[in-house]
Amino acid sequence: MMKTRWLFAVLALSMVLSAAIPAAAWHRNPAFTFAVLPDGATGPEGLTVGPDGKVYVATFGFNAGGGVSGQGQMYVYSPHGRLLRQVSIAGSTSHLLGLAFHPNGSLLVLDFGAGQVLKVNPVTGTSSVFMTPGNPASPGLNALTFDKAGNVYVSDSFQGVIWKTGSTGGTGTAWASDPLLTTSGVPPFGANGMVFNRAGSAMFVANTGNDTVLKIAVNEDGTSGAVSVFINSINGADGIAIDKHDNLWVAANQGDEIVVVDPTGKAIAKLGDFGGVSDEGVPRGLLFPASPAFSADGHWLYVTNLALDLRIFNAAYVAVDSGWTAQVNRYTVSKIEARIPPLKGDGDKDDKDDRDKD
Repeated sequence: MMKTRWLFAVLALSMVLSAAIPAAAWHRNPAFTFAVLPDGATGPEGLTVGPDGKVYVATFGFNAGGGVSGQGQMYVYSPHGRLLRQVSIAGSTSHLLGLAFHPNGSLLVLDFGAGQVLKVNPVTGTSSVFMTPGNPASPGLNALTFDKAGNVYVSDSFQGVIWKTGSTGGTGTAWASDPLLTTSGVPPFGANGMVFNRAGSAMFVANTGNDTVLKIAVNEDGTSGAVSVFINSINGADGIAIDKHDNLWVAANQGDEIVVVDPTGKAIAKLGDFGGVSDEGVPRGLLFPASPAFSADGHWLYVTNLALDLRIFNAAYVAVDSGWTAQVNRYTVSKIEARIPPLKGDGDKDDKDDRDKD
């Protein structure tokens, strides 16, 4: 009897203690499948939401077997994930990366394989050269963004440069160049996704190989200021989206998650996860997520799953996801509820909804 009473006393005490100690953990909004690309499509990398609310996806031209040839491909989806059309981009290589609609309505697409930016008709796929980098020797054009005046900025992952041109294009000039924009790490991409804060006083740039997000000050005359490390330790920091509170939503392509950091650099959410590969070779959840963008109504975050096996480029690039990406036969785009869940027990306020389109 005494042992029984002692056991109940211990159990009661443990329940009281567990109730008194608040649980603190990431509450991950799951990554649902938004769309499965058609059979034969290669890994999707660039993604943007058009003024019409449709989702535009560009493919990188690599699958589990290596690179493919031909024109670059773009897939256009309804906000509900229905494939509306496949567009072959005239005059391009198969290796496309970032794409975005200029404030004037023009669709710009980065042709990584040719080292140039194309202006593309989003229906017919006809194109013209919009921008070439000032140093065309070995560019790695990766992502693009715009300032409030309509100037165009393009990250160069290999040369460690942010190229700039006016709203009508032409030859880009080096707006920012710094060793922090380069990398010797894996994946072998330096400057990648980028975005201005809402005030336009700073640009944030992901450095994928260094697992960092950089901050570039913007001077009053629009020139670039100091380049510094804003945050470290996002595993394969890739594309970036920004919400109305200046929180950065960063795709961690080697962490298979979206990391949300506030304007001070504090992580306030980790969203999505990897759920394996189906018997048909379709990824579940996030696998090498690359480019995030908010839906037109701000309720969802769309994310491309590049699912890239880095060993295609170098056998030494064995990554934590290589064994999985090698199994992929069909590629996907995911969607995650664009809401920052509460993190209980850390002193933060309860549920704060930070929905907003980019």
